[in-house]
Amino acid sequence: MPKQIVILDTETLGRDLDLSVLEQFGEVTAYTTTTADETLSRIQNADIVISNKVVLTEETMRQCPSLELICIAATGTNNVDLDGAKKLNIAVKNVAGYSTQSVVQHTFAMLFYLLEHMDYYHHVVQSGLWSMSGLFTDVSRPFHELSGKKWGIIGMGSIGQEVARVATAFGAHVGYYSTSGQNTEHPYLNQPLDVLLSTSDIISIHAPLNDKTYALVNETNLPLLRDKAILLNLGRGGIINETDLAYELDRREIYAGLDVLEKEPFDPDNRLNGVVHKERLLITPHIAWSSIEARRKLLAGIVSNIETYLNKG
Repeated sequence: MPKQIVILDTETLGRDLDLSVLEQFGEVTAYTTTTADETLSRIQNADIVISNKVVLTEETMRQCPSLELICIAATGTNNVDLDGAKKLNIAVKNVAGYSTQSVVQHTFAMLFYLLEHMDYYHHVVQSGLWSMSGLFTDVSRPFHELSGKKWGIIGMGSIGQEVARVATAFGAHVGYYSTSGQNTEHPYLNQPLDVLLSTSDIISIHAPLNDKTYALVNETNLPLLRDKAILLNLGRGGIINETDLAYELDRREIYAGLDVLEKEPFDPDNRLNGVVHKERLLITPHIAWSSIEARRKLLAGIVSNIETYLNKG
């Protein structure tokens, strides 16, 4: 009998991704999005469930007698009650490493946008101000080179290490802070957090969200940042206290690029929405992971996980 496969949130994977490859394993039912109230009815008869962000609780899984495998369409596993799945003998598989190059690329895209004041210069051209100036150039917003600058990395997993490698290729000097306190065997300067924040021109965050990293950057240490420093968060929302960051962005000239927020999508009441100096802030909608290549790797990882599970006997 063919397996019943349910995909709960295809919209998060992109409409350009060909999910028909999953049909080799059974009958596929796909939903663009799924609310908490809809989850149980949609997976109650499923053998295999694929979810990116839809939460699967022990109570829900307990009411799904056929469920044997959950494939998380992501690296993080916080949307599934892992202890509950283990109790119920339901296998849970995620996909690691698929988005490293995509996140690294987006890190540098955000950096250069802020570093070279791209928003301002785009406006100068589009508004006609450059055409009216009579000058061949516009140096009204001076910018620095990355070469020779100090780049501090918070979180030295695979993404942090690749950012360090690329930053070094640009001529930057890399230091880092290990959020676990254990990942310290790297050929870069290992520093305490306050030293890294106070001495870096660019700080990028590539750490997971946990008890050690929640609100790690906040009102007590944001004032340590150098004037004109650029702070990038491509780890998890919640690592930076967003209210404290909004205050600091308005208080003095620092810059921030955020691809992740504590509450997603962006809450209109978020204090960052009211930042006066909007040119100091760049927010993208959690897209760093989502290059075409990364999403194809993610799908290939899901397929591999299903194959491995079904062939385990």
